[in-house]
Amino acid sequence: MTRRPRLLLACGLAAGLTLGGLVLAQIEGRDRGVPPIDSSANYEVGGVAVDVAAKTAEQARVFGWRLAQRRAWKSLWARVNGASPDAAPGLSDGQLDGLVAGIEVENEEIGPTRYIARLAVLFDRARAGPFLGVSEGGIRSVPMLVVPVMWSGGVAQSFEHRTEWQKAWARFRSGGSAINYVRPFGTGLDPLVLNVGQAGRPGRAAWRRILDQYGASDVVVPVVQIVRAYPGGPVTGRFLALHGPDAEPVVRFDLQAPASDGLPAMLDAGVRRIDAALAEALRGGALSPDASLAPPPAPEPELLEDAPVGEAVGDASAAALPGAPSTFVVQVDTADDAALVDAQARLRAVPGVRTVATDSVALGGVSLLRIAFTGDSDALRTALASAGWQAEDTGGGLRLRRR
Repeated sequence: MTRRPRLLLACGLAAGLTLGGLVLAQIEGRDRGVPPIDSSANYEVGGVAVDVAAKTAEQARVFGWRLAQRRAWKSLWARVNGASPDAAPGLSDGQLDGLVAGIEVENEEIGPTRYIARLAVLFDRARAGPFLGVSEGGIRSVPMLVVPVMWSGGVAQSFEHRTEWQKAWARFRSGGSAINYVRPFGTGLDPLVLNVGQAGRPGRAAWRRILDQYGASDVVVPVVQIVRAYPGGPVTGRFLALHGPDAEPVVRFDLQAPASDGLPAMLDAGVRRIDAALAEALRGGALSPDASLAPPPAPEPELLEDAPVGEAVGDASAAALPGAPSTFVVQVDTADDAALVDAQARLRAVPGVRTVATDSVALGGVSLLRIAFTGDSDALRTALASAGWQAEDTGGGLRLRRR
């Protein structure tokens, strides 16, 4: 399979400072985004090692790929059915050719009569399904947001900068997985809302907003800590998969690469092992979404009292009806998620307040809330003052501060 070539950027010495600044800004933007390369519905079996000798190099390569298909088929059947690879049904090379969607070369050495390689074999999900004994749909999780966290050199990073761990999750072919991953690119607002701090924050209100923004229903935080023995020497990866807003551990293991150039392969192996552990937890019923992440039920509509006989309720707006609530925008200091939840709860407790909605959130700053209140602005100020709030008119709303 052909990989995307790297983009080379050459800048002449005579380029102006303005153009140089623009190029640097573009480079910084690209340093954050890592789009997933493949989400197609294929089963992948990677790391298949072959060592074949033949009369010619081309013949050895063909024999090596045939052998990789056979070994990958047994491994895939065992993984899907939870049985021994020896129990896999025997398929001819012609049948395997019809099931295989592609072969990716991870590493290969070609000699005059010998072929040594490590290959990844992709099986078409629809064609291989009947031979695997599974339906095309199968068990599948709810959409799960992936927030990869990497510790290296004592510093933790998620989407703040592009990391090797994020690249590994982008390389992972998730179409054949039982887990329905939602993998952000790491561009736009991703570094602001999906940072290391949010990954360890249990507040449900913030997670509900984030999951709704990304179209997910649950969250998984795969963590890896990189430990280097010495520059260029062995690299140890300590992996941990956390599920849900309470960061419940699913699996923990260690892997090692003999040298620094083996780090990407080690991280790819870590992703596959975490995916297998999540799939096992899903089959065991241990990967159910937290009920508190579900959005709160919509308030029931208020019904008008029956109109007296002989009178009809016209098409006048709700604002013209007696007792209809008015809408006010207020600004509230929200140092963290807990402060936002507390402010919402206290405002809902103010007499006359019907609903409190969130327009924009700025944790560590000032958030905008929209209040539906039965009464005018003077009545709202009086009610807020009695509840311990100080309200200042900003021209476009009210600035609230706790007394």
